[in-house]
Amino acid sequence: MPKKNDKNKRNRNQTQTRTPRPRPKVDFTIDQLDYRNTELLQTFVTGHGRILPRKYTGLPARYQRRMANAIKRSRQLLLMK
Repeated sequence: MPKKNDKNKRNRNQTQTRTPRPRPKVDFTIDQLDYRNTELLQTFVTGHGRILPRKYTGLPARYQRRMANAIKRSRQLLLMK
């Protein structure tokens, strides 16, 4: 006599894959990552003005830090809101 819960156990043991998060397509050189280039910096900021994390931007850690510092500097000089 077959077990009733055999199918449920099989599904529970399989790992679920997550759908990849959308990343903005950004084509720029690192030299353009400057506090005066507000058009580029706006692509890394949400509509409410929060800086996007690395998993959304897809930048390496070094350039994510440079980008965050450029956004903060641009905000202090009132070039960005």
